[in-house]
Amino acid sequence: MTNLDDFGGGQHSTEVLVATTNDVPGYRVDRVIGEVFGLTVRSRNLGTQIGAGLKSLAGGELRGLTKTLVESRNQAMDRLIDQAKARGANAVLAMRFDVTEAGGNGTEICAYGTAAVISPVG
Repeated sequence: MTNLDDFGGGQHSTEVLVATTNDVPGYRVDRVIGEVFGLTVRSRNLGTQIGAGLKSLAGGELRGLTKTLVESRNQAMDRLIDQAKARGANAVLAMRFDVTEAGGNGTEICAYGTAAVISPVG
């Protein structure tokens, strides 16, 4: 049995709400602070790469690479949240991920969005 967090993820912080939407139902945006991002670059693991190469011959999910990408996205998200908190935000709106090759040596994962202060309507 695998841990749910091994192959998926999401927000773990309760201090900063992260949403992919531009607004949050039931909340108003009191102040927009600006862009924030969290970044990580991961090098390739030789053992994982060899295993992935062999697995790709037979087809199927590359579970080692999937797990590494999940860990990387979660790290980028944690850094995004730290940046938002440091700037006084309690929310990040319009959050997105960007994943690119980093000079052929690894993978760059960036979580970015708009830091804001929100409060409940009413």
